[in-house]
Amino acid sequence: MSRKYFGTDGIRGKVGVSPITPDFVMRLGYAAGKVLAKLDTASHARPTVLIGKDTRVSGYMLEAALEAGFAAAGVDIMLSGPMPTPAIAYLTRALRLSAGVVISASHNPYDDNGIKFFSAQGTKLPDDIELAIEAELDLEMQCVSSDKLGKAKRLDDANGRYIEFCKSTYPNELDLRGLKIVVDCAHGAAYDIAPHVFHELGAEVISIGNHPNGFNINDAVGATAPEALALAVRANHADLGIALDGDADRLVMVDKNGKIYDGDQLLYLMVLDRMAIGPVAGAVGTLMTNMAVELAFKELGVGFIRAKVGDRYVLEQMQQQGWLLGGEGSGHLLCLDKHTTGDGIVSALQVLSALKRNGKSLDQCFENLTLFPQVLINVRVTPGFDWQTNAALVAEKTQVEKELAGQGRVLIRASGTEPLVRVMVETSSAEIANKMARRLANCIA
Repeated sequence: MSRKYFGTDGIRGKVGVSPITPDFVMRLGYAAGKVLAKLDTASHARPTVLIGKDTRVSGYMLEAALEAGFAAAGVDIMLSGPMPTPAIAYLTRALRLSAGVVISASHNPYDDNGIKFFSAQGTKLPDDIELAIEAELDLEMQCVSSDKLGKAKRLDDANGRYIEFCKSTYPNELDLRGLKIVVDCAHGAAYDIAPHVFHELGAEVISIGNHPNGFNINDAVGATAPEALALAVRANHADLGIALDGDADRLVMVDKNGKIYDGDQLLYLMVLDRMAIGPVAGAVGTLMTNMAVELAFKELGVGFIRAKVGDRYVLEQMQQQGWLLGGEGSGHLLCLDKHTTGDGIVSALQVLSALKRNGKSLDQCFENLTLFPQVLINVRVTPGFDWQTNAALVAEKTQVEKELAGQGRVLIRASGTEPLVRVMVETSSAEIANKMARRLANCIA
C-alpha cells in the first residue's frame, strides 16, 4: 500500500501549503489519536502523547492544531516546548507515554515544517501504524463527548531530564576537562541544551547558533553549514567543534584546524573505538556511504551493509543484523546501546569518549582514512517526478557507469523529504566526478 502523506521521516513541506496547514495538522492529530486509542486497549488509562518542537515560528500554530486534534480524539497531551527530536524519543519512553510527536523540518529552512511520530518504545512508527493513521485521515473528523476530551499540560522539567540522559551515555570514569569546544546549535531545538551537556561534563564551551528568533534556524549555521563552525573553532583556538542541525539529530564535527568531518568518518571512528573494547560484528551505512569507509571496514574485518538513504532504513538493517552502530554521511548516527534513535549530542559524546580513550586529537584519528571524492548535485523537480522515466537520464547513467569501469559509483535517487532528485558520482578523481555528476544533472534540468 503506497503512502499518501508520510515520507521517510514523517510528513514535511512548506508551511501554509498542503499538508502543512492548520486544518490538516488538526485532522492528523485526531487520526493519530484514534489509532493510538485502538492500540492502547490493554490499558485502562487514557492515551497520552508528548509534543515537542524546534524553534520555527510556525511551531506555535502547528502545536496548537495538533493539541486540538488529539484532545478531540480523547487523548491527553504533554507539551515540552523546543526540544531535540531524540529528546522526545527518550522522554516518551522514559515517561511510559503512548507516543511522541515532533514538530520539525530538521535541516530545512524556517518556512518548512513537518510532523514526525515516535512509538511508546522511542522508535520511529512502523509502516503499518503510519498507514493506519493515513486511513483514519480519509474518514470524517468528529469529536468525543465533553467528558472524554483530552487535557493538556506542560512538562516543565523536560530540559533537565534530557540533559541528564545525555550525560549518562558518557563513561563515568571520563570527563571533558581540558577541552575547549565550540558548539553550534543551528539556532535550533538544542540551543538551551547542548551547551549545558558538554559544560557539565567539564569542557570549556563556546556556543554559536544559540539565539533562535523563529526565522534563523539552519541559516548559515549548523550541520548543514559547518563552515561557520570551522571559522569559530579557528578564531577561538578551540580543540574541536560540534555542529547539530535544527532538531539536533545530526552531527558534523570540526578539528582544531577547521577541517570538517561528516557522518561516514565519525561512524568509522566510533567503530574503531568499540573495537578497542571488544569485537564489532558490523555497521550499517547507506547507498551514499563513501566507498573508502566500506573498504576500511573490510580491512578491519567488520561487516558492512548499505541501507536505503534515511535513518529509519539504517535502523531497520541494524535491528535485522543485531548490530549496534550505523549512520549516514549527513550526520545521522545511531548507537543502539545508547539510544533508540539518532541523536547528535549522544553521538558527539561517543566521539569525545573515543578521543579521551585513545589520547588523540580528532585529526589524528583519520590518518589512515582518505575518503573518495564524492560529488552530489540536488536538482529541484516537480512533486511526483520519477527520474527513472527520463530516458535521456537513464541512458546517460549507463554511459557514465561504463566510463567508470568499476572504479567508482553512480547513485540517483529522489529525496524523501523535498521535491529534489539527488545525483551522486564517486570516484578517485574529483574533477571527473564533478564533470560526470553535471552531465547527469543536466539531463534533469
